[in-house]
Amino acid sequence: MPWIEVGETDIYYQEEGAGQPLVFLHGNTSCGEAWWQQFAHFRDRFRCIAFDSVNHGHSSNSPRDADEPDRADELERFLAALGISRPILAGNSMGGNTLTRWATRHPGDALALIPSGAGVARAGQPGATPPLQQRLSPDVLFLPIGDSLTDGFKQSQPRMFERYLRIRSTATRLEAMRYPRRPAPKTLAEREGMAGRVTAITSPMCIIVGALDPAVPRCEMLHELVPGSNYHAIAGAPHNVYYEAAEPYNAIVDAFLAKVMAPAGVANAVP
Repeated sequence: MPWIEVGETDIYYQEEGAGQPLVFLHGNTSCGEAWWQQFAHFRDRFRCIAFDSVNHGHSSNSPRDADEPDRADELERFLAALGISRPILAGNSMGGNTLTRWATRHPGDALALIPSGAGVARAGQPGATPPLQQRLSPDVLFLPIGDSLTDGFKQSQPRMFERYLRIRSTATRLEAMRYPRRPAPKTLAEREGMAGRVTAITSPMCIIVGALDPAVPRCEMLHELVPGSNYHAIAGAPHNVYYEAAEPYNAIVDAFLAKVMAPAGVANAVP
C-alpha cells in the first residue's frame, strides 16, 4: 500500500477496486484498516480508498509541542493529491465530523456524504467528542475502547474483537493518546456555529448511527438541518456501527448509493 506526501505529512493509504472513488475516514485513535469489511463489500464496484490521518496508523506524526493539524485541511489536500474532485465520503466519529466540516466548505462538491457516529450539537450539548484529557501510560499496549463496541459483540465475536484491538493498537496508533495535541484554532472556530453552516450542504447525505451511540442526538440534529438527508439508526449497534454492524451498515450504504448514482448517471469510471 502506498504513501503520498500531503503538505509536510507522509500519508499512508490503502486502495482497492476501480471506478467512482469511495473514500473512508476513520475515527480518533483508529486507522484506515478499520474499514476492511467495507473494502471487501464495495471494492468490486468502487475505487475504495482509506487513509491514515496524521498521528494515526502508518502516517507521520505532527510535532508534539504544536497544535493538531486541521483534518478538513488534510482531507482537502489528500483528495487534491490523488486528483479526486467529486468523491463519495464515508466517515465514522472523527471522520464523520471531518467530512461534515469539509462539506460546509464544499457544499455540493461530493457525489455523496455518509457520516456515522457524528453530527452537530443542539443548544447546551457538547459539539463533538471531548478531547482526550489524560495521556496514556507508556506501558499500555492496547487502547481502551470504551463503548465503541458492545459487550455482547466482544463475547460472541472474540476473533473480530481481537482484530479490532490489533487495528487500533500498534505503537504509532498510540501516538494520539500518549501525546494528545490541542485542536487547531481553525478547527475550534469551525466547530462553533456548525449548526448554522450545515444547512448549506447540497450533496446527498446519509447519516448512520448505532442506536446505542451517545451521538444519536447530534446525528438527529444533523438530519434535521441538512435538507433532504437520510437518517438510519441501527438497533443494538454501538458507536463503531460500521465495524460491529457491518452487514446492515453496508446494506444501507448500498441502497443510498444506488439512488444517488442512478439519476446522476454515474458510470463508476471517473474521479
